[in-house]
Amino acid sequence: MIKRRVFLSFDSDDVKQVRGLRLMAANPNFDVEFYDKSLRIPVNSLDAVYIKSVIREKIKRSSITLCLVGESTYKSEWVDWELNESEKQENSIVAMTLKGIESVTFPRYLKNNKITVYEWNHDYLKTLINEA
Repeated sequence: MIKRRVFLSFDSDDVKQVRGLRLMAANPNFDVEFYDKSLRIPVNSLDAVYIKSVIREKIKRSSITLCLVGESTYKSEWVDWELNESEKQENSIVAMTLKGIESVTFPRYLKNNKITVYEWNHDYLKTLINEA
């Protein structure tokens, strides 16, 4: 089986929860490799051009973008940029709320493109990634 390369798109406030998710890559029954970049730099800053080029390369090396949705993800300009870039690179886009999130506002890209956001389910996430 070929290892699936997944770009993780999430708000930097959720980095602790995402670290736990990364452990899935160590599971021998889940053949996946995660790429991501946690950022607090504004999308339009001077550093953004360089950062976007680095992220763009990570997205290019992936076939799937997993948007992990937390309470403040909808405010992240980076998440919307990453999802738009993922679409340009023809990545499959999968979206799931983080564990414990019950009520959430979805990021603009997900709403505008009518992408289903699934409630956290570890087993179903494996299925979504394998089927993407």
